[in-house]
Amino acid sequence: MIHYGILSTAQVVPRFVAGVKESKEGTVSAIASRGIEKAQKMAQELDIPNAFGSYEELCQSEDVDIVYVAVYNKAHYEAAKLALLNHKHVLLEKPFTMTLAQAEELFTIAEERKLFLMEAQKALFLPITDQIQQIIQAGKIGAVRWLDSVTAYPNIDHISWFRDLSAGGGIFRGAGTYPLEYMQHLLKTSPAEFKGTLTFPEGQSDAQAQVTLSFPNGVLGTIFLTVDLDLPKQMIIYGDKGKIIVPDFWKTDTAEIEYLDGQRETLHSSQNSEFVFEVDHVNACLKQGRLESPVVTKELTLKTVAMTEAIYKSNL
Repeated sequence: MIHYGILSTAQVVPRFVAGVKESKEGTVSAIASRGIEKAQKMAQELDIPNAFGSYEELCQSEDVDIVYVAVYNKAHYEAAKLALLNHKHVLLEKPFTMTLAQAEELFTIAEERKLFLMEAQKALFLPITDQIQQIIQAGKIGAVRWLDSVTAYPNIDHISWFRDLSAGGGIFRGAGTYPLEYMQHLLKTSPAEFKGTLTFPEGQSDAQAQVTLSFPNGVLGTIFLTVDLDLPKQMIIYGDKGKIIVPDFWKTDTAEIEYLDGQRETLHSSQNSEFVFEVDHVNACLKQGRLESPVVTKELTLKTVAMTEAIYKSNL
């Protein structure tokens, strides 16, 4: 079995643990928080055998093979570095790091110590994502011309640090990685050009973001993210013979194809946890002795971190 240790008691943790428990070769052996009480409470709720009151203790535990980092955004770099320096493999939640320099340093440490390091990007491992790729590659919607993504989180203030830019808060840093990497994954290429506009309420992190991407072969991508509006969350992939509508693309088990002649086709997959497929992939990589995921590659992560950093710099 692959033994996971979890840094954080954030709201994503119970869903991640459910994915590990459903996986073929994974188990959660430990959880840590900056206060032992929080760690013990969640350990009891989720049936995790070990609880630690510091990240260092978990990273030094012999019961942990890989550390899942789900701390608040700004702390991703330090927490992942701590795990790597203690010879632990790392699955690091998005956004990977705040800067490209931080991301490059983490990959350098992992490579030097022969450790597996991957950005958590569960959407790329969903069965429905594979089906969509097959539809595109088979030419069923013709040549892809435009990918359009809309993501809205109108009730975001349960995340206490979200409005704090210095803590890594903001809608683009928080949710922009999903469509950025999903589009690159589907198209199997990165944008040649990109431009982003962010809106900042006074003294706060960005509340809205609009990003335009120019991919090879004349394919365009547009991404809109907001916490100010309540809009349908979806990605639409437009081809010259039809389109694929993907609701909640980062966790969905369904999608719909609409052809120009009016015919419709529904794609569906069975899943309990949207995390299990990512966990199974990580487990397989570790079993095979891989240091890099062939899906969420170092190149994909670094390009996405670089785009994110550049867009923030151009808007501040």
